Amino acid sequence: MIRFDSFSKRFGRTCAVESLTLSVGAGEVVALLGPNGSGKTTSLKAAVGLIHPTSGTVAIGDPPRPALEPAARAVVSFLPQKVLFPDSLSGREVVEFYRRLRGVPAERTDAALRFASLNGASERAVGTYSGGMVQRLGLAVVTLPDASVLLLDEPTASLDPDGLCAFYELVEERRAKGKSVLFTSHQLGDVDRLADRFAVLVEGRLVAVMSQGALAERLAERGVMRLRLSGRPSTLLDRLKPLAPDARWAGDELVVPGPASLRPAVLDRVRSEGVEVRGLTAEEGRLDLLYRELVGEER
Repeated sequence: MIRFDSFSKRFGRTCAVESLTLSVGAGEVVALLGPNGSGKTTSLKAAVGLIHPTSGTVAIGDPPRPALEPAARAVVSFLPQKVLFPDSLSGREVVEFYRRLRGVPAERTDAALRFASLNGASERAVGTYSGGMVQRLGLAVVTLPDASVLLLDEPTASLDPDGLCAFYELVEERRAKGKSVLFTSHQLGDVDRLADRFAVLVEGRLVAVMSQGALAERLAERGVMRLRLSGRPSTLLDRLKPLAPDARWAGDELVVPGPASLRPAVLDRVRSEGVEVRGLTAEEGRLDLLYRELVGEER
């Protein structure tokens, strides 16, 4: 439904995206991550047909059509990173304008406004809205057509809890209907909760693509168990090294990095040293740390 094939985009001497190859299938939600300036917005704009590739192709829909063609744009609903609407129009007038532009039935206006949960503000001028309300109005516009492809650039920016719930509902609904969703985000919680896969861009290059299963495995490998013990036998670390090579002391705690499956054997080895375990905490790997690791490795 969305396919980048060796997509590259240059602005003068600046390479915004270099040889991006990535696809998003029907019923799949993919998150595009990366530092500022990594090419995320450029990639989304190319998929909407707002940017001409310097080289490579971007195709949308089934059957796939070049993103620059009107037929491809007709199956896309796009939320830009910065949402702007005329201050003098009401929320309802904004939604009605886009409804007519997209040629969808009149009843979609009320449905979109209910989804946005503007709490009675739909008749007020947009100029009186908070940033979060404007973002929710943008999501309302996105929901108007039953588009096969959703392209969302930082959709959760400025959203309050009600807006976040509406966004999560939107993505889950479109996934269930077999639609394709590609979104960018700096909120790693959104990625962990919603994405079937996530792709990391660094300085215009794709450095990693992971499924939820692969992500869970990578995070499990980065888990940490911390133990408070009744003593500190001099031989304990040497005995643990075959099981947990990175085990170390940190003050009064024994820190044992590794997956959860390793922990029972580590505890048995500790007890065999005649030491009492007086405290234990365990945590799984964190997505934000893995993300920083991937970005740091590429840089």
